[in-house]
Amino acid sequence: MIIQFCGLSGSGKTTIANAVQVQLQQRGISCEVIDGDVYRKNICADLGFSKEDRHENMRRLAFVADVLSKHQIITIISAINPYNEVRQEITQRYNGVKTVFINCSLDVLMQRDTKKLYHRAMLPIGHPDRVNNLTGVNDIFESPENPDVVLNTDAETIDISSKKLFDFIIFQLK
Repeated sequence: MIIQFCGLSGSGKTTIANAVQVQLQQRGISCEVIDGDVYRKNICADLGFSKEDRHENMRRLAFVADVLSKHQIITIISAINPYNEVRQEITQRYNGVKTVFINCSLDVLMQRDTKKLYHRAMLPIGHPDRVNNLTGVNDIFESPENPDVVLNTDAETIDISSKKLFDFIIFQLK
């Protein structure tokens, strides 16, 4: 099974993925988290943030997820994954792909701003510290059309969101 997350920076993707991984492993279920930030620094370091590069980034992450999935490892792709087109492509190309929308309002994300990305995206145009391609602010994020699960991390705790995803995965395994 491949779980492809989609959600804005700071919405809780990595936190939920890691929590669910621990819960699954405690049950003896193999799980691997493909963290978009980690993979972007390694196998995707040659990619930028254009639409084409974001698509290629997701294709690479999905390929790795598929290899792991063929070995009965539940794989969670924890990445922003902003475009419906590539999410649908991944769902059609690989077996057992489920889409999980990690939904959080922009207001809450701006309050959290753990990486200071939202602050930097709001700096004036031309400012040397400005982030010009922050998904959901000054770059596109397409909400998924038919996600298998929606986790509203601005309205529920990480524990509740993690339990919902864990329960969904366990149900899919039956």
